[in-house]
Amino acid sequence: MTDEETPEMFHVKQSAEANESSSMYERLKSKATGVPFKSRRKGGPRQYRNMDAPGEAPFTPGRDPRGLGSVLENLTADLGWSSTLAKSQLIISWADVVGPDIAARTNPVAIEDNTLTVACESTAWATQLRLMSSEILTKILQKFPEADVTGIRFQGPNAPSWKRGPRSIPGRGPRDTYG
Repeated sequence: MTDEETPEMFHVKQSAEANESSSMYERLKSKATGVPFKSRRKGGPRQYRNMDAPGEAPFTPGRDPRGLGSVLENLTADLGWSSTLAKSQLIISWADVVGPDIAARTNPVAIEDNTLTVACESTAWATQLRLMSSEILTKILQKFPEADVTGIRFQGPNAPSWKRGPRSIPGRGPRDTYG
């Protein structure tokens, strides 16, 4: 507020800015949702809320405040995020599913086409975990049914590649010295 403005002028200016920003928000919201924007005109007839509709009148059922957890749960269900969140939760809590010993030697990499891919420390661990895959899959289905995992793929460590790196050369590399 400057020295030349009175407090009343300052508040009128602030309310005009607030109205402008709220109308901009409504226009952007209408573009995002596809619902047409209806501007409020001062000269038009006043619209009253329908108090006969359920949940519209004050102090009626359905108007009570709800917890943030239930609101977020409804939002994720409405937007179809439940499966994605369950898959993320499975990867985060991998140690709880398989135990600390196995979790120390494995790392869940991704879930693609309803198959969980797990990188193992060695080929021996990958082989042993393939034998235990039905037990691990049963635990996953019990703890995370919304993740929709139908299979597990255990991978051993990858072999070193001669294609990339500081000492790579064009051609077949070290194999072409025999011919």
